[in-house]
Amino acid sequence: MEEHADRRGEPAAGEKFLDVAGGTGDIAFRLLKRQIDKGTDKGVERGDVTVCDINAAMLSVGRDRAVDRGLLQGLTWITGDAESLPFPDRVFDGYTIAFGLRNVTDIDKALRDAYRVLKPGGRFFCLEFSKVTSAPVARAYDAYSERALPFFGRVIARDAESYRYLHESIRRFPPQHELAERMKRAGFGNVGWRNMTMGVVALHTGWRL
Repeated sequence: MEEHADRRGEPAAGEKFLDVAGGTGDIAFRLLKRQIDKGTDKGVERGDVTVCDINAAMLSVGRDRAVDRGLLQGLTWITGDAESLPFPDRVFDGYTIAFGLRNVTDIDKALRDAYRVLKPGGRFFCLEFSKVTSAPVARAYDAYSERALPFFGRVIARDAESYRYLHESIRRFPPQHELAERMKRAGFGNVGWRNMTMGVVALHTGWRL
């Protein structure tokens, strides 16, 4: 049975958010904007988002993009591994990871470290490719992605292998109910998920209670 993601996780002004595997800044920029928008009414003019990525080159891209957008405050850029984050215990109000958990070596270790760095009451959000809920659509989607992704990678990006890896990593990633159970074993409470596009992508959420 599908569970439903808790939607009470909007970043508030003054909170500290961590975006993992988010080197290019896409998620961090959105988090920061929401914090600033919410803080304006309360006289709080800044947000606080830390971007952590294992790839220093991607962080450099993100910093450049932030400068281009005039985002000179409220963002911190740190090189680090999702499985062993370079932060003390219980320092963040929110943790986000978008299309990054699929690429870590040890998912359970990354989940435990996410729990470790969150404050009590902190929220965890994972946006990731998942398992399609309709069996006929799942078969068609799997067959299409197996053939089409490497083809387009070869034609457009001249890199078929990376797109072949993308398909294989999506196939290996645990389905929604299994990831939810692994989140619970890592310590999270109020665990749930929300499917998007019939489960092609799912948003998983949990709280450090």
